[in-house]
Amino acid sequence: MSAPQANPSTGRPLSAGAIALMLMLCLTWGFNQIAVKLVLPDIPPMLQAMIRSLGALPVLFIIGTLRGVKFFERDGTWKAGLIAGLMFGIEFVLIFQGLRLTSASRAVVFLYTAPFFVALGSYQVLGERLGASQWLGLAVSFAGVALAIGVPQPNVDSHVLLGDLLIVGGAGLWAATTLVAKGTRLRFAAPEKALGYQVATSIPILGLAAWLFGESITHTPAPLSLALMAFQAIWVVGTTFTLWFALVKAYSASKLSAFTFITPLFGVVGSYFIMHDTLSLTFGAAAVLVIAGLFLVNRPSGTAAAPRDALLNVTKT
Repeated sequence: MSAPQANPSTGRPLSAGAIALMLMLCLTWGFNQIAVKLVLPDIPPMLQAMIRSLGALPVLFIIGTLRGVKFFERDGTWKAGLIAGLMFGIEFVLIFQGLRLTSASRAVVFLYTAPFFVALGSYQVLGERLGASQWLGLAVSFAGVALAIGVPQPNVDSHVLLGDLLIVGGAGLWAATTLVAKGTRLRFAAPEKALGYQVATSIPILGLAAWLFGESITHTPAPLSLALMAFQAIWVVGTTFTLWFALVKAYSASKLSAFTFITPLFGVVGSYFIMHDTLSLTFGAAAVLVIAGLFLVNRPSGTAAAPRDALLNVTKT
């Protein structure tokens, strides 16, 4: 076993380019929620997730091959890749099943508890430590998301609470996948290979879930649904998820994860223009909270401790 090494990216501030890229990713992911909803009448959720993984896999292989990535080289990453893939697949099972029980608005709020899990795990696994102002920033951003979506809601019964719990479980797995990609040998793999493990492993998991829940495609999907599935497979999973893991390799996981608070806000704006939902002054106040929270999270903190040694190197096989 090699000696632990300090993770130089834990204290690295986000560059202007990284911030711009994260904004683009959040915009894409916010619209992706709308795309999933538009496709649901033609393709049920588990099958939808499985099909987009099937479509994304060749995209990852093509991009990686053009960049000279050696997908099948023995580099000691397969164990971490398999673990990340299992969590990646189960994450979507929990989220989609949670959506069957709870409302979409509550689901969005609980899904974006993920940055808190990342912040906690980053301290334990990666040696990243947030200062008091940065923890306050996380709390302020989450309050902004909750305000934008409009929780709490009346008529919450045990089924809704179970759905909420499933969504929180999905958020925890999302965070855990990020930490595995950052804190194991998977960090040294190319982003295409790191994501390839997850996408490939998720296919049988999602297929089994679709079979267990009795999902099927009963008619030929509309052209719009097919176009949106291509958007999900090629752009969302094949491209933006790869960019996300590239950023995770280079920057603080907790600070990057905090930016995902913007995603549901983009989703609400997209719903306004595409699905003709209404916006209110509450949304404006929520946006201010999210932006203020992100400023606090990414502001250098004088109280944050220096990063501990991260467990980046495991037993070499």
